[in-house]
Amino acid sequence: MPTATHLMAFAAIAFGLVITPGPNMLYLLSRSISQGPSAGLQSLAGIAATFILFALLALFGITALFAAFPLAFEVLRTAGALYLLYLAWQVLRPGGRSPLEVRQLPRESPRKLFAMGFMTNLLNPKAGVLYFSLLPQFIAPAQGHFFEQLMMLVATQIAISMTVNAAIVLSAATLASKVDGRPAWLLFQRWLMGSVLGGLAVRMLAAGAR
Repeated sequence: MPTATHLMAFAAIAFGLVITPGPNMLYLLSRSISQGPSAGLQSLAGIAATFILFALLALFGITALFAAFPLAFEVLRTAGALYLLYLAWQVLRPGGRSPLEVRQLPRESPRKLFAMGFMTNLLNPKAGVLYFSLLPQFIAPAQGHFFEQLMMLVATQIAISMTVNAAIVLSAATLASKVDGRPAWLLFQRWLMGSVLGGLAVRMLAAGAR
């Protein structure tokens, strides 16, 4: 089992990433407003399936990679920290996009909604970096079997992602209407999330330097 400190730190990163503007959030908001909460939840099921695929790839790929190249851990740590800095910049830069900028989408069948959710997350760089760069550094060999720790971290991430995204889907129209015309609130949200992501990136780089 991962340590409580590792689990809480990973949960904080997972939460920070899921509430940061990205392809999944923008798609789910747009889909839910255009076609209703049911369509948003069907798309969310596809997103969940992609996370399971990433978990399976991480289980086999990370094990083989670390066994063959011990220095790969530090490479992945650095890459993950740099990507968090990139996300922070995307949120904080002048003209940065709010997560509540939605667009109209055509109505689709449940099967296509699932497939579109799956593909949106499959091509989402945040998901790939989370599983293949950030997740490995929270696995401590001294704390038990690799598989058990991985599954606990994956279950934590999926639970956080599904809970937050389901809330976004069910309140999409309300969220969009409440913040419409309130640039100060959107600016606060951007600076808050940018600061959290930037702080996590600096902490990761500092830990690697020690």
